[in-house]
Amino acid sequence: MKNNITIAADGPKPYANPYLAGVLLGLVLLASYVLLGTGLGASAGIARAGASLSMCFAASHTLGSEYFGKWGAHPLNYYLVFMFAGTFAGALISALLANRVRLQVERGAASSRRRRLGYALAGGIIVGFASRLAQGCTSGQALSGGALLLTGSLVFLICLFASGYATAWFVRRQWHD
Repeated sequence: MKNNITIAADGPKPYANPYLAGVLLGLVLLASYVLLGTGLGASAGIARAGASLSMCFAASHTLGSEYFGKWGAHPLNYYLVFMFAGTFAGALISALLANRVRLQVERGAASSRRRRLGYALAGGIIVGFASRLAQGCTSGQALSGGALLLTGSLVFLICLFASGYATAWFVRRQWHD
C-alpha cells in the first residue's frame, strides 16, 4: 500500500503574509474586547501556570503569598491562561504544517551554543521578572494599550523599539555572518 504522506523534500513552506497576519491579530484583539471586555497579553498565563505548579508542592504557602494568593486555589481559571496555551498550540501546529520544526540553537558563527543559550536564559529571566513587576508584558502593553491609543502605551512602544535598536549595537558582533 502506497503512503500518501509526503516528506517535505522541498524544504519549509514560506511564511505567512505579515499584513494578513497583522489584520488577523487585530481581529482577535477586537474579538477579545467585544467578547471579554479586555485586551490580550502573555505573561499572566505563564505566571498563573507557575502559581498552579506551586500549589502542587506548597498549597498553603502559595495561597498565603501576597503575589500568588490573590488568584485563589484555581489560578488556571483565567482567560489569559487559555490564550497562552492556544498561542503555543497554534504556533506548534503552524510550524509542523509548514515543516519548520527543527531542534537547533539559532546563533551567529561568532557565538557558541553555550553563550547563545546563556544570553537567551538571562534575557528571558530579565524580561519575565520585569513583565510581572510591571504587571504586564510588552505584548499586552503594545497590542491592548496601542489599540486604545493610550499615550503611555505609544510612548512605551517608541522607547521599546529605540532601546532594542540601541542594544542591538552591543551584540551585533555575535551575528556578523
